[in-house]
Amino acid sequence: MENRNLPRDVFLYLLAIVGLGMLEVNFGTLLFQFINIYLPDTITDQYRYYNDQQYYQIIRWAVSSLVIVFPAFLWVSRFLKRDIEAHPEKRELRIRKWLLYLTLFVAGVVVIGDLIALVYSFLQGELTFRFVLKVFSILVIAGSIFYYYLNELRDSQRSMKLFTRTVIGVITVGLIAGFAVAGSPTTQRANRFDERRVGDLQNIQSQIVSYWQAKEKLP
Repeated sequence: MENRNLPRDVFLYLLAIVGLGMLEVNFGTLLFQFINIYLPDTITDQYRYYNDQQYYQIIRWAVSSLVIVFPAFLWVSRFLKRDIEAHPEKRELRIRKWLLYLTLFVAGVVVIGDLIALVYSFLQGELTFRFVLKVFSILVIAGSIFYYYLNELRDSQRSMKLFTRTVIGVITVGLIAGFAVAGSPTTQRANRFDERRVGDLQNIQSQIVSYWQAKEKLP
């Protein structure tokens, strides 16, 4: 039974690794954009309206990814956990431990990449308090991941239920905040109609100016 299910287990662990990486990146992105919007920097956010629109677009993409990835990751993690409880001998599978270490490796690479980008932004003159908050966000996300998976490797289940529920609650609150900040689909559709109208008016203005310059009279 153990060998027969090995390919399935490998597939699920790999899926969990990919899901965790996407979860880590998109939730970190969500937090970063909240910080950018509510703590603007006059140097990098010179054109506030256009920058905010860009931040809102990034938030919508992060929320879209989390809405799909987060439930899938929860389902895979829950399935693997129940499978381990039903077959405790799988705790000692070498491939399981290799894949858990690979999970930590992927999470570590993502964190290192984020920290490099943050240090670069800091050296470019980004607002110090924003920099501190972003570093803190990354360290909290990384610390949570490492705490969870190191406990998995040590088979330590103490306080893990409370920790897991706390993480799920934090991500859920982040998703709700993302929806609230970026606006509902109805609001966004109305905004796009407004942008279309503005574009049409600008086009009409351009045509009138061109007509006047060519014929020295209004159409």
